Amino acid sequence: MKKSKYYWLGLIVSFSLIANACSRASGPGLSQATSVAPASATLLPGPLPSETATLIPTNIPTATPTPHPLQIDAMRAREYPGSDIVIEETLDPGVNYNRYYVSYLSEGLKIYALMTVPVSEKPPTGWPVIIFNHGYIPPTVYRTTERYVAYVDLIARSGYIVLRSDYRGHDRSEGEPSGAYSNPGYTVDVLNAVASMKRYPDADANRIGMWGHSMGGYITLRSMVTTGDIKAGVIWAGVVASYPDMLTRWRRGTAAAATPTPSARSWRFSLMNLYGTPEENPEFWNSISANSYLQDLSGPIQLHHGTADEDVPLEFSELLFYQMLEANQYVEFHKYEGDNHNISNSFSTAMQRTIEFFDRFVKMN
Repeated sequence: MKKSKYYWLGLIVSFSLIANACSRASGPGLSQATSVAPASATLLPGPLPSETATLIPTNIPTATPTPHPLQIDAMRAREYPGSDIVIEETLDPGVNYNRYYVSYLSEGLKIYALMTVPVSEKPPTGWPVIIFNHGYIPPTVYRTTERYVAYVDLIARSGYIVLRSDYRGHDRSEGEPSGAYSNPGYTVDVLNAVASMKRYPDADANRIGMWGHSMGGYITLRSMVTTGDIKAGVIWAGVVASYPDMLTRWRRGTAAAATPTPSARSWRFSLMNLYGTPEENPEFWNSISANSYLQDLSGPIQLHHGTADEDVPLEFSELLFYQMLEANQYVEFHKYEGDNHNISNSFSTAMQRTIEFFDRFVKMN
């Protein structure tokens, strides 16, 4: 019997997973990490992972849908003017830096952020900047000064301005929390954060890097193929696969028992309902995937991933690594045996590598 379109949509949604909340690393413990060589290496770490699922074709929609705002070309066509950074509140300082609760504008929305600024003598051109993109945390429980405290601290005390945007709809930021994978809003907020930091008097507009975890890694990769302002990116356990791979390779972790109920509100269901499956309409699915534009990356990328990650597949970072090699882009990949989504056991090692990478490609730029 021929299966209906909605049967296959429901089947695909039933084994998919949107990443769980990302939490602060539990401590600076050490464990052995294996490093995969950058793009110039001649030895590669094994074959490209094989397909794990196949999408069954459906009927291609008869009407041609309008262009989608997730499309990379549409993202590039937009303007990201940012605004002046407004200090809303001075917070308790760090070891060698000041901390502020600040705001800026994105599409007319007031977006709040945590910002750190070094207290030592400012370089002649201004301080280098790291835009810090946090992972998924339920917007209703997210708080600006919570989570990722140790991450921000170590980057800040290394001589960087750090700006960690809340994203729209998080804590006191205006707007609706749209979700990252069906709506470009969070990426728009981050690109406006970049533009706002370029206007900040103590920042060096030509030395801006970006860090992202989980969902924040997705935002980082998209940002780096949209604008040329980001000199280097570091991604921990990132949702960095193409949309077709996100559809077929993102499954619930072994610790989860229940299967999610298919929902007409999911980005998988709504996009396939409008545009068909990747087999039917590969042009569309490629057009919304940052992975299709890696030749335009604004700078090198360093990837980190734990092999025991139950929230985002290790395979996502592996796929991006190979795709960057094929695009002749500089990439480093660090794999942490037995470590989790937050790379908690190897936190100190991963942070040291992160800061050294930023020092090479952002601070010394």
